[in-house]
Amino acid sequence: MSARSAILVTAADLAPQALDLLKDFQIIYAGKTPTEDDIVALCKRHDPVGIIVRYGKVGPAAMDAAPSLRVISKHGSGTDTIDKDAAKARGVDVVAAVGANASAVAEQAVALLLACAKSVVQLDARMHRGFWDKATHKSVELDGRTVGVIGLGAIGQRFAKVAQAMGMRVLGHDPYAKDLPDYVERVELATIWQQADAISLHCPLTPDNAKLLNERTLAACKKGVLIVNTARGGLIDEDALLAAVRSGQVGSAGLDSFAVEPMTAGHPFQGQERITLSPHVGGVTADAYVKMGVAAAVNALHVIHR
Repeated sequence: MSARSAILVTAADLAPQALDLLKDFQIIYAGKTPTEDDIVALCKRHDPVGIIVRYGKVGPAAMDAAPSLRVISKHGSGTDTIDKDAAKARGVDVVAAVGANASAVAEQAVALLLACAKSVVQLDARMHRGFWDKATHKSVELDGRTVGVIGLGAIGQRFAKVAQAMGMRVLGHDPYAKDLPDYVERVELATIWQQADAISLHCPLTPDNAKLLNERTLAACKKGVLIVNTARGGLIDEDALLAAVRSGQVGSAGLDSFAVEPMTAGHPFQGQERITLSPHVGGVTADAYVKMGVAAAVNALHVIHR
């Protein structure tokens, strides 16, 4: 492999440990917030053999602009920003760093669940304004409650393990998961809607499950259900969720991903005191940054060198 062969990284940086693995390649960075057009232009200019995808979308135009392209490697587990059908048609492998950020994302989901149940953000804001709500506020106790976990890959299973350790009954739905631990009760979605006091989403976004949580399914849930999403924003109909929060059908929501990212000023979720927001940082820890970078590099090299 020529030292001049390029690998495009759709971000402004990559972990030094990953760069060490890719030392024989010219590394091209697309910047902090690359558009699809930016990625296409860089593919035309550098004809990379591999693309490591952190931000932005990679579609057929980018693939066609890079005739030497052999692999698209996701810096993470979700590959919905890569046109996999177009890649398959062009003989380009799509690989993902499955499990590399599992601990980080599961912990974020637990943090958001606890923030919802314990009103952490709201009580903090009240305290800073001089209020003392001990006589009037009651939090939700999670021990003995039921949580529905939708998606039981590495992240969903880690989240389920923590929920079970807190004394929660765990209902799980994932048609592809095998060998689940005994404490996860495999159920259909209808059972989760009917019985769960909290629901946490951990599944990939596909055409079949887009807007999985919508006006109909939210209405089927228990009144006051807590909703956590650290997966993909497209799994939720945001208008329906907002209406359900305002009506009290949803007691609280903790969200780390959104239909359009980055979220901009004026989004209707902003200012809603029973919606806790974080900027898709579930997988963004110092440890996960290294794990995902190294896994993405190893996966890309495996394809390039075979």
